[in-house]
Amino acid sequence: MMLTIDSVSGWLQNAVHVASPNFDDRPCGCEPELIVVHGISLPPGEFGGPGIDQLFTNSLAAHEHPYYAEIAHMQVSSHVLIRRDGSLTQYVPFTKRAWHAGESHHCGRSGCNDFSVGVELEGIDEASYESPQ
Repeated sequence: MMLTIDSVSGWLQNAVHVASPNFDDRPCGCEPELIVVHGISLPPGEFGGPGIDQLFTNSLAAHEHPYYAEIAHMQVSSHVLIRRDGSLTQYVPFTKRAWHAGESHHCGRSGCNDFSVGVELEGIDEASYESPQ
Protein backbone atom coordinates (compact mmCIF):
# COMPACT_ATOMS: atom_id res chain seq x y z
CA MET A 1 0.00 0.00 0.00
CA MET A 2 1.31 3.42 -0.96
CA LEU A 3 1.02 5.96 1.87
CA THR A 4 0.37 9.55 0.88
CA ILE A 5 0.54 12.42 3.36
CA ASP A 6 -1.04 15.74 2.52
CA SER A 7 1.93 18.06 3.03
CA VAL A 8 -0.23 20.99 4.12
CA SER A 9 -2.66 19.30 6.50
CA GLY A 10 -0.38 16.50 7.73
CA TRP A 11 -3.11 13.88 7.32
CA LEU A 12 -2.64 10.51 5.62
CA GLN A 13 -4.91 10.37 2.60
CA ASN A 14 -5.58 6.62 2.89
CA ALA A 15 -6.35 6.30 6.61
CA VAL A 16 -9.46 6.59 8.70
CA HIS A 17 -9.37 9.95 10.46
CA VAL A 18 -10.53 10.09 14.07
CA ALA A 19 -9.52 13.52 15.31
CA SER A 20 -8.14 13.61 18.85
CA PRO A 21 -8.33 16.78 20.93
CA ASN A 22 -5.07 15.74 22.61
CA PHE A 23 -2.40 17.55 20.63
CA ASP A 24 -0.77 20.94 20.29
CA ASP A 25 1.77 22.74 18.14
CA ARG A 26 5.31 21.50 17.90
CA PRO A 27 7.88 23.99 19.19
CA CYS A 28 9.03 26.47 16.56
CA GLY A 29 11.59 24.88 14.24
CA CYS A 30 10.97 21.35 15.55
CA GLU A 31 10.40 18.76 12.85
CA PRO A 32 9.81 15.02 13.31
CA GLU A 33 13.12 13.14 13.48
CA LEU A 34 12.09 10.07 15.47
CA ILE A 35 9.39 7.42 15.26
CA VAL A 36 8.19 6.11 18.61
CA VAL A 37 6.39 2.76 18.34
CA HIS A 38 4.14 1.46 21.12
CA GLY A 39 2.02 -1.66 21.46
CA ILE A 40 -1.55 -1.10 22.65
CA SER A 41 -4.75 -3.06 23.17
CA LEU A 42 -7.88 -2.06 25.04
CA PRO A 43 -8.99 -3.77 27.10
CA PRO A 44 -5.55 -5.31 27.63
CA GLY A 45 -5.11 -8.41 25.48
CA GLU A 46 -8.27 -7.79 23.42
CA PHE A 47 -8.19 -6.58 19.84
CA GLY A 48 -10.57 -4.90 17.43
CA GLY A 49 -12.81 -2.95 19.78
CA PRO A 50 -13.42 0.79 20.07
CA GLY A 51 -11.30 1.27 23.21
CA ILE A 52 -8.24 2.79 21.54
CA ASP A 53 -10.31 5.32 19.60
CA GLN A 54 -12.18 6.16 22.79
CA LEU A 55 -8.96 6.61 24.79
CA PHE A 56 -7.48 8.98 22.21
CA THR A 57 -10.72 11.02 21.97
CA ASN A 58 -11.35 11.30 25.74
CA SER A 59 -14.51 9.20 25.51
CA LEU A 60 -13.41 6.01 27.27
CA ALA A 61 -16.17 4.94 29.66
CA ALA A 62 -14.57 4.12 33.03
CA HIS A 63 -17.42 1.73 33.97
CA GLU A 64 -17.03 -0.55 30.91
CA HIS A 65 -13.91 -2.37 32.16
CA PRO A 66 -11.93 -2.31 35.42
CA TYR A 67 -8.78 -1.19 33.56
CA TYR A 68 -10.67 1.68 31.95
CA ALA A 69 -11.37 3.10 35.41
CA GLU A 70 -7.59 3.46 35.86
CA ILE A 71 -6.93 5.25 32.56
CA ALA A 72 -10.14 7.04 31.53
CA HIS A 73 -8.89 10.34 32.98
CA MET A 74 -5.76 10.38 30.79
CA GLN A 75 -5.43 12.81 27.91
CA VAL A 76 -3.21 10.99 25.43
CA SER A 77 -2.99 10.49 21.70
CA SER A 78 -0.85 9.16 18.93
CA HIS A 79 -0.44 10.09 15.33
CA VAL A 80 -1.35 6.70 13.87
CA LEU A 81 -2.69 3.30 14.93
CA ILE A 82 -1.96 0.22 12.83
CA ARG A 83 -4.62 -2.37 13.56
CA ARG A 84 -4.03 -6.13 13.41
CA ASP A 85 -5.37 -6.26 9.84
CA GLY A 86 -3.01 -3.46 8.74
CA SER A 87 -5.70 -0.78 8.54
CA LEU A 88 -4.65 2.71 9.59
CA THR A 89 -6.35 5.20 11.86
CA GLN A 90 -4.87 8.67 12.23
CA TYR A 91 -5.67 10.78 15.28
CA VAL A 92 -3.30 13.74 14.99
CA PRO A 93 -1.79 15.35 11.88
CA PHE A 94 1.96 14.78 11.52
CA THR A 95 2.42 18.55 11.54
CA LYS A 96 1.23 18.67 15.19
CA ARG A 97 2.57 17.24 18.45
CA ALA A 98 0.69 14.19 19.68
CA TRP A 99 0.83 13.31 23.37
CA HIS A 100 2.19 9.75 23.21
CA ALA A 101 5.67 9.59 24.73
CA GLY A 102 5.12 11.27 28.11
CA GLU A 103 8.27 12.25 29.96
CA SER A 104 10.84 10.85 27.58
CA HIS A 105 14.46 11.08 26.44
CA HIS A 106 16.28 10.05 23.28
CA CYS A 107 19.98 10.58 22.54
CA GLY A 108 20.28 13.21 25.25
CA ARG A 109 17.16 15.14 24.22
CA SER A 110 14.10 15.28 26.45
CA GLY A 111 10.48 15.73 25.41
CA CYS A 112 10.33 13.24 22.54
CA ASN A 113 6.80 14.35 21.64
CA ASP A 114 8.33 17.57 20.31
CA PHE A 115 10.35 15.83 17.60
CA SER A 116 8.67 12.49 17.02
CA VAL A 117 5.80 10.74 15.34
CA GLY A 118 3.85 8.30 17.52
CA VAL A 119 2.82 4.98 15.96
CA GLU A 120 0.70 2.49 17.87
CA LEU A 121 0.61 -1.18 16.88
CA GLU A 122 -2.50 -2.98 18.06
CA GLY A 123 -1.01 -5.79 20.09
CA ILE A 124 0.67 -6.88 23.29
CA ASP A 125 4.22 -7.88 24.19
CA GLU A 126 3.17 -11.45 24.96
CA ALA A 127 1.75 -12.18 21.48
CA SER A 128 3.12 -11.89 17.96
CA TYR A 129 2.08 -9.02 15.79
CA GLU A 130 0.34 -9.77 12.51
CA SER A 131 2.06 -9.73 9.09
CA PRO A 132 -0.04 -6.81 7.72
CA GLN A 133 1.25 -4.64 10.55
